[in-house]
Amino acid sequence: MWLTAAAVPIPQAAAQTASSAGEWSAYGRDAGGTRYSPLAQITRANVARLRLAWVYRTGDYLRDRGRFEAVPLVVDGTLYVSTPVGRVIALDPARGTERWRYDAQVSLEGDYGDFANRGVSTWLDPAARPDTQCRRRVFLATVDARLIALDGGTGLPCTDFGAAGTVDLAGGLRHAPAYHWEYGVTSPPAVVGGLVVVGSAVSDNQRVDAPEGVVRAFDTRTGKERWSWNPIPRALNAGAANAWSILSADPARNLVFIPTGSVSPDFYGGERRGDNRYANSVVALEASTGRLVWSFQVVHHDLWDYDVPAQPVLFTLRRAGRAIPAVAVATKMGHLYILDRRTGAPLTPVEERAVPASDVPGEEAWPTQPFPPAAFRLAPEHLSPADAFGVTAAAREQCRDRIAALRYEGVFTPPSLRGTIIFPGNIGGMNWSGVAVDERRGVLIAPTNRLAMVVTLIPRDSLGAARHAHPHTEISSQRGTPYGMMRDVLVDSAGVPCNPPPWGALTAVDLNAARVQWEVPLGAVPGVAPGSISLGGAIVTAGGLVFIAGTYDQHLRAFDEARGRELWSTSLPAGAQALPVSYLAEGRQYVVVSAGGHDRMRTKMGDYVLAFTLPGASGAEAPVPDTAAAPVEGAYAGEIRVGGARIGLDLTIQAVGDSLAAAIARIDSLRVTGPVTVRRAGRSVTLRVPFDYPAKQCAGIITATGDQWNGARLLEGDVEVTGSCGGGPPEQGAFALWRAM
Repeated sequence: MWLTAAAVPIPQAAAQTASSAGEWSAYGRDAGGTRYSPLAQITRANVARLRLAWVYRTGDYLRDRGRFEAVPLVVDGTLYVSTPVGRVIALDPARGTERWRYDAQVSLEGDYGDFANRGVSTWLDPAARPDTQCRRRVFLATVDARLIALDGGTGLPCTDFGAAGTVDLAGGLRHAPAYHWEYGVTSPPAVVGGLVVVGSAVSDNQRVDAPEGVVRAFDTRTGKERWSWNPIPRALNAGAANAWSILSADPARNLVFIPTGSVSPDFYGGERRGDNRYANSVVALEASTGRLVWSFQVVHHDLWDYDVPAQPVLFTLRRAGRAIPAVAVATKMGHLYILDRRTGAPLTPVEERAVPASDVPGEEAWPTQPFPPAAFRLAPEHLSPADAFGVTAAAREQCRDRIAALRYEGVFTPPSLRGTIIFPGNIGGMNWSGVAVDERRGVLIAPTNRLAMVVTLIPRDSLGAARHAHPHTEISSQRGTPYGMMRDVLVDSAGVPCNPPPWGALTAVDLNAARVQWEVPLGAVPGVAPGSISLGGAIVTAGGLVFIAGTYDQHLRAFDEARGRELWSTSLPAGAQALPVSYLAEGRQYVVVSAGGHDRMRTKMGDYVLAFTLPGASGAEAPVPDTAAAPVEGAYAGEIRVGGARIGLDLTIQAVGDSLAAAIARIDSLRVTGPVTVRRAGRSVTLRVPFDYPAKQCAGIITATGDQWNGARLLEGDVEVTGSCGGGPPEQGAFALWRAM
């Protein structure tokens, strides 16, 4: 289960990852991902007075897809945030005003498995003079497999890094991506010892020989590859086992911690027999060389999509007067493992238990799986027909029948031809929300999901019939195996989950006493039940507070860390499936969260960055959002996004008597065929553009309705395209236009 070897320290690296008390310099605030802020202006006594200070919109609103999951970083008095379409923006952290923006122009074409971005990383070159360009570097890893280095002061590419600032991550793989959206990156890289270390996201369940989950380290100055580590043995003709989540680093011990996923494909392992040693593991590598130091596997021969989804969290465990360097490993099963981060040895008991065998021809499920103690199993592991939930008696009976017809013998019940319940589910447990650790109090905070899924293996010659019978259900081919797969949520006919609520909870674990300190439902599914699934995670502050968003009901909440009581909440304009952050700007503590919605959770879509603070703190009145209407006349540049198209647009709005008119200087691929009309009501503006599309010999009308944002520097909103080009009902999209300054 765990392997170990010696590690060599990098003495100078610790200073490079140090963070001042007021900054949030890495995804989990520090290189080890504790998500703990030492700020205490906002306390249990005054948190109820928190209010909105500023709102910024990125201009990357998409109506039909996307997961704006970015964690803003705050270093050197600047806030950096990134979006799924490849934009990086620098803001004033006290006011939310834009300093610069960079656009990597990620293509919208293709079915990205996870069209997400969870943020950027930064590095300060200790050898560079203060006035040197790219002394502070911002690293963006994109969903289309590029690693880009930007100057933190200007947003311009660092041309000495890779090829004009970019490294192509899709090259050099044993199994090349079959299409550009099969392989990419959704999480920020780790930066340690002058290296930027990056994992990858690989489309699930498409083929056995998917791109392999190689982890690579590049020189932070030159972009030259320094080492790579591949979790897939060369003799195994399989792929994935990729680290799509957030990496952690221990610079003082020269270690980087890699959370790996399952070997491809997820739900049938007949072509990858054995325990698949480095998959579904936390792997510690020597940061300077990539040499394996130790590994700990949480699932042997995964058949459930039980990736290690969360950032390994590095902290000091205090036990019997000793300070032990530890790592917390959070899983989709809700299992929590506490390991010695020097060796990978468990610091709490781990028991290998017998689990059910597979009944699928060709499959050999691993006979045992590791289990932590009961206090460290934070999600339910039992579901029977008697547990069925329903808002009515008829719905409950429907769920009872569904559960009874499926196979379920616990958390490690293998997939079957009959259909198997996967519970707490592949979105279950802590997922990529991960955990936060307050070392001072010895408390770990964990949001968990509990949502039963159904996975059915389908013989290859029946895949076509299955797709015809279930046109709106996820069905993947798993090419190279005898079976495709079908996966869906276990729900009644109204779409309500069949497993009982709460479907999401927030739990505090006393690490020293090895017990659950408190557990409460997290949020709600409005009109149904308390306890919503969530994605994003929690942070803890020295003010004794836990901040978390991520729920279906679209709220940001503050809880009392000691007792689990909800002390404050506020509604958000879109789903906030992202980790909040807290920092100090101009002497004032802020709590900031990205709210962009989640296409699969079906929360409201958006592109908001929202900042909250206390009124009147630090002897000065707090900023307030700018909501006043402003003159709309001026020159604009931006784009219309419909489906996979990004249509560039330049236009000028001008006053004509008491009315407004617009002139379009450029609109990519299209031709304007008549007057462009403009109508305004307060902050809202509607544009109507008649066009034809010569390449397709079709025509139509674009109607764009949006609002002024960012101090009237941005017009953004919804688009509807009617006419003959779509070949069906009106097409929906979005637009964003930036005013020339």
